[in-house]
Amino acid sequence: MKPRTKPTFMPIKPTPFPWFWVTYFQMIKFPTMHKYLLYFSWLIPSLILSQTYTLSNLLKMADTANVSLKNARLEIASNANQRKAFLASQYPKITASGDYRYNAIIPGQIVPADFFGGPPGTFAEVKFGVPINLSNTIQLTQFLFNPQLNYGLNALAINAQIVQLQEKITYQEVHYQVSNTYFGLQAVHQQLAYLQKNEANMDELIKNMELMVTQGLVIPTEVDKLKINRNNLSNGIMKLENTRLQLQQLLAILVGFPGDKSLEIANDEITSNPTIVESNNALRPELELIQLQKQMNLEERKGTYMAYLPTLSFYGAYNYNYNMKPENNFRTGIPSAFLGLRLEWTLFDGFEKRNKLKVNAYNKEKIQNQEILAAQQLNLATANAKRDAELQTANLAMNQEQLNLSERVYEAAKAQFKAGTISTNELLQADNGLQQAQSNVVGAYLQLRQAELTYLKSISQLK
Repeated sequence: MKPRTKPTFMPIKPTPFPWFWVTYFQMIKFPTMHKYLLYFSWLIPSLILSQTYTLSNLLKMADTANVSLKNARLEIASNANQRKAFLASQYPKITASGDYRYNAIIPGQIVPADFFGGPPGTFAEVKFGVPINLSNTIQLTQFLFNPQLNYGLNALAINAQIVQLQEKITYQEVHYQVSNTYFGLQAVHQQLAYLQKNEANMDELIKNMELMVTQGLVIPTEVDKLKINRNNLSNGIMKLENTRLQLQQLLAILVGFPGDKSLEIANDEITSNPTIVESNNALRPELELIQLQKQMNLEERKGTYMAYLPTLSFYGAYNYNYNMKPENNFRTGIPSAFLGLRLEWTLFDGFEKRNKLKVNAYNKEKIQNQEILAAQQLNLATANAKRDAELQTANLAMNQEQLNLSERVYEAAKAQFKAGTISTNELLQADNGLQQAQSNVVGAYLQLRQAELTYLKSISQLK
């Protein structure tokens, strides 16, 4: 290849200060100028002070606005009211009923005729009642012994602990999702910054190469090579912009941010700052949940045994019967009252309780197996996540060093290309190496943050 002569480059002029604004303000009258200044005094602070959100801000927003966390807390409140509703069965029940009856045909009954002085061995039909009857009853019922009551209260108490643990698990899951989305956005922001910088460098090279084409120093194909690379960069930027928008929308949903507003996050430096804590601070709500399931299984077994016992209840009622016969203007009221005890005892249920006890025994064994498996899986997940975080910390440091080297190689190649000592292909090769190093740094950063989040979530230490 014939060596090229040193090309001339177009000087890059600094952007001049917009002095036309000064001339414009000098031309307008003072009252009008005052209005414009007042307008800008309101506009500029709103632009300067546009809020950006840190990860801590976003997590606090999610704590109060995330729908999953809201539902988990509503479940706790719902369980508390279920307990109150169940406790109501301890109190007496008072019911009232009223009945209006019109007897179109008064019912009759056969009685011995000699009851009215008739011949023995014969029967007579006697009608009882009147055409119109009003009946009102008030009844009180109170359980004196209900073996299912204690089982129900114990089950609700255990369920209250279960929903509280589920709220803690939901809290960890929501914080993981918010943090993971936040760090994903950070990676996209950094990758965009790299690509935009690369695109600006490529535009500068293309501009100078086009000047060299006009001077006859290079052929147009060399410029086309750079334009192809620039187009690839532009396409990558558009894809990343779309990804950023999707992540911003997801983050807005997770933290309850208004969908009609732009959510801007604070930049996070790509560093390997460790966020790992010692595993002796580990919490295992999943195992605590299994322990509560074991307690619930035991209470269910007790409840099935208690179902063999009878229930005893006390009841009392007061009734007032008002009878009317309009034909002869007959009206009279008859009160009545009674007290009683009711015993209910299922003597044979078709072996229903027996089969329930068998099912309960199978469930007990399943829960025990689940506890062993869950403990093994959680310990393995914690160990793997910790090793992965340590590996990604070293990987990020190595890729940052690789990026520094690639930047130096690219700057040297760029200078050599301007001096005409290397070809366009060699410059593009250095540029591709730089882009790969940039992508590797961003990827290592994201993988490190995800590994840290996975580790902290496995020990329930996401704050």
